[in-house]
Formats: sequence, C-alpha cells, structure tokens
Amino acid sequence: MDNTSEVVLTRPRLDTDARALLFTDARTANTFADTPVTDTELAEIWELAKWPPTAANTQPLRVLYIRTPEGKQRLLPLISDGNRDKTAAAPVTAVLAVDTQYHEHIPQLFPHKPDLRDVFAADSAMRDGSGQFNAALQAGYFLLAVRAVGLAAGPMAGFDRAGVDAEFFPDGQFRSLLVVNIGHPGENPWFDRLPRLPHTASVHWA
Repeated sequence: MDNTSEVVLTRPRLDTDARALLFTDARTANTFADTPVTDTELAEIWELAKWPPTAANTQPLRVLYIRTPEGKQRLLPLISDGNRDKTAAAPVTAVLAVDTQYHEHIPQLFPHKPDLRDVFAADSAMRDGSGQFNAALQAGYFLLAVRAVGLAAGPMAGFDRAGVDAEFFPDGQFRSLLVVNIGHPGENPWFDRLPRLPHTASVHWA
C-alpha cells in the first residue's frame, strides 16, 4: 500500500475588486489630473514590475521617467499629434526601452549558467529577438504595476522612435518600445468601452 501523498500547491485567487483593477475595468487614460505622482509611487511601480518572469531571467526592459518641464519639452515634439496634449498633461511619462546589451547582466541574473551571456553575444538574431519579446512582456507587467499602485496608465505607440532614441538614448544602447503616460485620471478620462472578441473566436482546444 502506497502511503505517500501528493503535495498539491495552491495559489491564492484575486478577489473581484483586484481583478477589476487589473483586468476587467482596466482602461487607457486620455486625460490626467494635476495631482502629482510621487517618487515613492514611481519606485513602487518598478518594485512590482521587476518580479514577474522573463526568459532566463534576462530582464531587458529599461524605464526612463520624464516629468520635468525641460524633459517634457524635449519629448513633446516627438509625440504624434493625437497624443501630444495628453502627454503634456500627464504628470509623468515613462519611456519603455529594450537594453540591447541586456545579455551582459546574465552572469548576475542567471548565475547557474553564466556562459549563456556568450551564447547571446555570439548570436545577434537570437539576442535581439529574445530582447524584444521579453521587454514587451515586461511592458505588460509594467502597465499592471501602474494600475496596482492606484494610478492610471496611457500607453502609446504613436511617437517618433528614432527621434526619442536620438534625444534620450544617444549612445544607441537603449531602443524605445512604448511611451506610457502615468497619473491620476482627469475629467472624462475614458472612451466608451469597446467590445472584446468572445471566447469562441479567441480560444481553441486540441
């Protein structure tokens, strides 16, 4: 008779309010209040966003917070016309970028296989593909973290990437992926909720 028992690990489930905050009520903010965003809140965002997994723990995402008038003046001409006013109004704008040299940190971040750094260094296609994918994955985590600390996020792809890189990352190591306005929602911040594809159109079984 086998007296061994299988250990079943269970995970806590988010309650309805937490699911709404992160998912079902998640919206892109289009207006922002004048309420400042504090250093503590910005630090807290990254303290959450850095923990979810990436391939080989490579963590290629880098964040530039822009919030001074001087920084905004450098950024605004590089934002598309439809996004410029909301970017000017947001207390903080984050530029999310991929570090093209992320593999140099592998000995620290993946210490049981430090030679993986050399594998990535020797294969630029694999390195760039993995960096882009995992930085994009982290960008999603970053948006969830913004919402988790009680702030609104306005992610935008409508900006001059080459211009942003030349202005803020002139050495070429970082490459911008996404611009995210951050703050407390202002007046009429949301567009009407748009439909989502149903389960039958999006989920398949095999």
